[in-house]
Amino acid sequence: MPLPRPLIAGLAAAVITIGLLGSPAQAAPTGIPSKSTAQTYLNALTVAAEANAGTYDRELFPHWITISGTCNTRETVLKRDGSSVVTSSACAATSGRWYSPYDGATWTAASDVDIDHVVPLAEAWRSGASAWTTSKRQTFANDLTRPQLIAVTDNVNQSKGDQDPSTWQPSVTSYRCTYARMWIVVKYHYALKVQSSEKTALQTMLNTCSS
Repeated sequence: MPLPRPLIAGLAAAVITIGLLGSPAQAAPTGIPSKSTAQTYLNALTVAAEANAGTYDRELFPHWITISGTCNTRETVLKRDGSSVVTSSACAATSGRWYSPYDGATWTAASDVDIDHVVPLAEAWRSGASAWTTSKRQTFANDLTRPQLIAVTDNVNQSKGDQDPSTWQPSVTSYRCTYARMWIVVKYHYALKVQSSEKTALQTMLNTCSS
């Protein structure tokens, strides 16, 4: 016996609603290359030892800067990477949901979320940014065009610190392909060097990509 049309429509709507509620909001930085493009970039990166670690100072990378109106870079990424984000007149996120792809956790308080520099500022400094102007370092630290900024669980970001992929990778193994492609394109765009162990780790992660 066929179901009445109103009931069918209601069931369909319920399925859609359940699907939306059950799917975590995915952080979505722009500019992530394909596997083949990332491989080309990785092959082109200069392999060299790090330098100038002792002269690094986070203040040499000015952030967060104003992006639009009252919104700075952090607040802009929180709105981009979250779902149902509500902000105050000062652009502070007062509610929303954030899914952290590094560890698979979902948060409903912005205070539980950090904005990770995919290529850490100290790592960039040791890989060539020590020779940049302050203006270029500011651009790097607030880059919304490349996949350099992403909202993640705060303590995961803190445990990552300034490590490269040879010593730190996302605990969600299915995200490592994406993480490698993000890291590679940022280093390529800014002509930053890689260590041999770092390049090997990136290649291993890139090999897990299907495309």
